[in-house]
Amino acid sequence: LMHYVRYQGKAILASKGTLLFQKKWKSYLVNFSQYFLSFWTQPQRIRLNQLTNSCFDFLGYRSSVPINTFLVRNRMLENFFLIDTRMKKFDTAAPATPLIGSLSKAQFCTGLGHPISKPIWTDLSDWDILDRFGRICRN
Repeated sequence: LMHYVRYQGKAILASKGTLLFQKKWKSYLVNFSQYFLSFWTQPQRIRLNQLTNSCFDFLGYRSSVPINTFLVRNRMLENFFLIDTRMKKFDTAAPATPLIGSLSKAQFCTGLGHPISKPIWTDLSDWDILDRFGRICRN
């Protein structure tokens, strides 16, 4: 699960995983932006920080987020097999206002976040969609 946040002209990616997993994602994103979006990045300016499980400092605030466990019950063959699985859930809330502002500036949605429907967008190729996304990321 990846979380993307833009704050004061910086892009922040948050993921749950090991340092090796984060290094792989860093190289994938650098290669993707350089070769497919023609957006040259400086890999040495990308920093990887490990966060603790219970609390962390983020954007100047000390956050304490409990990790909630929940039970998932799987049924197979009409209740013949019942499997209970306990999973940990880490809920984060990121402000959507900057994202909505960027999308409304690119005329994808209104200032309230409602999508703007244009018939011409149904004919956009994948490259055009990625190009627009790259322009939003650069601005």
